[in-house]
Amino acid sequence: MKIIFFGSDGFAAIHLEHLLTYGHEILACVTGPDKPQGRGMKITVSPIKQIAAEKKIPCLQPLSLKDKSIVDTLKSYKADVFVVVAYGRLLTQEILDIPKMFCINVHGSLLPKYRGAAPVNWTILNGEKETGVTVQKMVLSLDAGDIIAQEKIRVDDDENAGQLRKRMAQVGAKLLVKVLEKQPLGQISLSPQDETKATWAPKLTKEMGLIDWKKPARAIINQVLGLQPWPGAYTFCKGKMLKITQAQISMEDKAKSSPGQVIKVSKDGFHVACSDKGLLIKEVQPEAGKVMSANSFVAGYRIKVTDTFK
Repeated sequence: MKIIFFGSDGFAAIHLEHLLTYGHEILACVTGPDKPQGRGMKITVSPIKQIAAEKKIPCLQPLSLKDKSIVDTLKSYKADVFVVVAYGRLLTQEILDIPKMFCINVHGSLLPKYRGAAPVNWTILNGEKETGVTVQKMVLSLDAGDIIAQEKIRVDDDENAGQLRKRMAQVGAKLLVKVLEKQPLGQISLSPQDETKATWAPKLTKEMGLIDWKKPARAIINQVLGLQPWPGAYTFCKGKMLKITQAQISMEDKAKSSPGQVIKVSKDGFHVACSDKGLLIKEVQPEAGKVMSANSFVAGYRIKVTDTFK
């Protein structure tokens, strides 16, 4: 199978590696432009570009998919199929029409549920117990193409979005390979999505991370897990931002405490009142600091009962 692969991050890289392992011919990779990251604004390249360099595969990094030059270049490869995984940009109709067969996308949800940019995060934010991956035929409308294959995945209670996404990448990569094995034989069947069941998973924003301690404890745990690794769930302690990276339901009585108030400090961390019960904070990241145990944070920042997070 002659493939052009579109992708950007580690999730996409796992799919690319599987395709190479199973002997598919990757004619070229398409990924985003190199960009500065971190405090030092060091120029970094995507995992897809790194793999392409190692395997000596041509790598295209267009600023725009509407440029005639990139369209002509993609046409010149005469690919059987385009595979798109976590690329981060919408393909134009002109590009969707290029491959001999069609464009395939691997999406991190059971479509039509959670179309959009952040399906894994919203799965956890909403407390879902089950999710999955979908391989779909791409159309111009976002994540609305016919379903080729799906596989369900259980969501663990203490699993964060980053961890779930890694598991889903392995499942998605294997499912993609199975689909491409069927395609040359004409065995693929397409199932239209039920538009009445479509839901959305829009982009995350930093503001979504602010914890409202008036919410139930389980909702806050979902926020902590669902917003990792970015933007993270955060609160304010003594005027400085504090990210909460690990928490669990507390057995401590919060009856006399207001939401956000510390109700107990223990060797496991500190317990904070929510609307319905307490939350045991086990791991945190202070502003401009590294991730640490809540116990270490308590000792260093002198957290005590009745202190209040806002």
